[in-house]
Amino acid sequence: MGKRIFYFLLTNILVLLTISIIFSVTGAGNYIKETGGIDFGALLIFSAIIGFSGSFISLAMSRWMAKRMMNVRVLDPNGPLSSAEQGIVEKVHRLSRAAGLMHMPEVGIYDSPEVNAFATGPSKKRSLVAVSTGLLREMDDDAVEGVIAHEVAHVANGDMVTMTLLQGVVNTFVVFLSRIAAWIASRFVKEEMAPIVHFIAVILFQIVFSILGSLVVFAYSRHREFHADRGGADLAGKDKMVHALRMLKDYSARMRGEDETAISTLKINGRRKSAIFSTHPDLDDRINRLQAK
Repeated sequence: MGKRIFYFLLTNILVLLTISIIFSVTGAGNYIKETGGIDFGALLIFSAIIGFSGSFISLAMSRWMAKRMMNVRVLDPNGPLSSAEQGIVEKVHRLSRAAGLMHMPEVGIYDSPEVNAFATGPSKKRSLVAVSTGLLREMDDDAVEGVIAHEVAHVANGDMVTMTLLQGVVNTFVVFLSRIAAWIASRFVKEEMAPIVHFIAVILFQIVFSILGSLVVFAYSRHREFHADRGGADLAGKDKMVHALRMLKDYSARMRGEDETAISTLKINGRRKSAIFSTHPDLDDRINRLQAK
């Protein structure tokens, strides 16, 4: 259920690069002194402006981006819906009211065999909760309610906004450090080549530092998943939330087994990715924490 994180980070990196290139080409926010050194105060202010602009633009685009990239079909509560679609809308609205949300999130379905769901949006007033067709096929009604309650809890907790603030701080350091590294790299070439080397190095270092900075966002995401699990348990009931996590665990184990037998030749490494690159904690940890509540 990490779609919102992936698309937010992808949008953020693209927006940050675009803003940085525009600023570099136009010469705005010049932080290089006439002597050739760096004005660190000016660079920090410049970095904060770019960093927080990038994160807030990414937040504003998050719902639109998710709809386009996942091909989400938004369900009109007043339009013709199937019984299954109507059930999803009713669950989202009921759980949203229980969470104290004044504005109902948009509800959507996207066609995918994976068992997944996500919540995104720039604010509680303009949020989206979407589920995959695979989730509806694989999970029973109680588990689906637990998953939806978890996603509604993300909206009620304002996780996208707090993530945006964190991303703004990370972006600031990414822009700041990438320009210092680029300036150092430009010192090793001829003077006439220095501007070109500096421009290219800024882009390369910014991409590298953005990827490293995303590890901080991943860590924050794992922390917030526990809170969303607790919020989902409060909304739908602990039994339904635990049941949803167990069904997700069973599905994940089944998919790993199919990977190892059916498509292992297509993989360089069949092992699970390292925890530091994961947006979600281990499912056993989530279940254990929830049961201990």
